[in-house]
Amino acid sequence: MSELSDIRREYSLGEMHSENVPDDPMELFNCWLEVVKDSEIKDPTAMSLATVDDNGQPFQRIVLLKRFGDDGFVFFTNLESRKAQHIAINSQVSLLFPWHTLEKQVAITGVAEPLSKTEVLKYFMSRPKDSQIAAWVSKQSSPISARKALETKFSEMKAKFAKGDVPLPKFWGGYIVKPTSIEFWQGGENRLHDRFIYEKSAGEQWARSRLAP
Repeated sequence: MSELSDIRREYSLGEMHSENVPDDPMELFNCWLEVVKDSEIKDPTAMSLATVDDNGQPFQRIVLLKRFGDDGFVFFTNLESRKAQHIAINSQVSLLFPWHTLEKQVAITGVAEPLSKTEVLKYFMSRPKDSQIAAWVSKQSSPISARKALETKFSEMKAKFAKGDVPLPKFWGGYIVKPTSIEFWQGGENRLHDRFIYEKSAGEQWARSRLAP
């Protein structure tokens, strides 16, 4: 077994102070995301989505955030995928934005709800045509014999949709994760990290607390 205990570094890029932390977590999330977008981090909207299957086994994968606001966080996917099957059984999910280069993390818990066909179609039509075609090609999460099978199918579908718009597949859609908690983590020196968590009450109001690192 490889020994990894000596791999460590100090975190010293920033601090969080109660008087500077807004009451609205979406305001803080937007501020942090703008900082990330202005940095050299690739895929600033990449987030880890965690779901649980019917045996209680957690799964994680990276998806891309496509919209956010007071109503929640939006991503799109194949509705026959493993993640979609999990959400159909248990709609409680978590999201994690791992902005380690900036010594920041945002962890979110919430409930995933299907998006309307209108919003799904609007986003689908905004995608590059090859991405639209790719949505038709992959039966996500199912076994395949080889990559060549995907490439052949892609070529076939590209020829089929060479003229005109690519229709929205019935099995393609998206979700909005409506948050119940949002935690902001800022790395600190000597492992004295700053953590603030916002939790939503039954009255849809946010309550903010500082957590021990």
